[in-house]
Amino acid sequence: MALAVAAVCCAAWAGWSWYGAAHDDSLGYATTRDKVLAAGEQSVQNLNTLDHRRLSSGLEAWEESTTGALRGQLKKGRGQFEKQIRAAKTVTSAKILSSAVAELDERAGKAGVLVAVRTTVSAPKEKPATKQTRMRGELTRTADGWKLSALEQVPVGYTAPDSADSADPADRD
Repeated sequence: MALAVAAVCCAAWAGWSWYGAAHDDSLGYATTRDKVLAAGEQSVQNLNTLDHRRLSSGLEAWEESTTGALRGQLKKGRGQFEKQIRAAKTVTSAKILSSAVAELDERAGKAGVLVAVRTTVSAPKEKPATKQTRMRGELTRTADGWKLSALEQVPVGYTAPDSADSADPADRD
């Protein structure tokens, strides 16, 4: 009898734990965070990859990865950029080295990611050039999922200014 009671108690505890985990708000937040990270990585990779032989599809991937003002800038400069890439005959490829979600506001539909990327540029009759950069991207939730709405390079060695360092020296005593 004691064994049956213990089994029922264990089953009840396991069921309650499973139900609690399945309905925990942090699970939904973690899922959204994973979606933001995947979208951010893919978008940064898309915007750092372009082959002059498949230029139209590459630039379409750029536009599909972006929204808002960033997408508008890409569309506006597309014609001139196409001419430059066709003339240079370059092939640029990117590999994501690491990434992280820096901020996520589910209610506002905004997120920020930090991405380290290795970019290789190949041009005819030249040795491929490779560089590593860190980028900060802002993403916005759209009807089609999370899209980049801003992207900038983060300088190596960048640190946020210390509030004490930026204060007026006359105020320090």
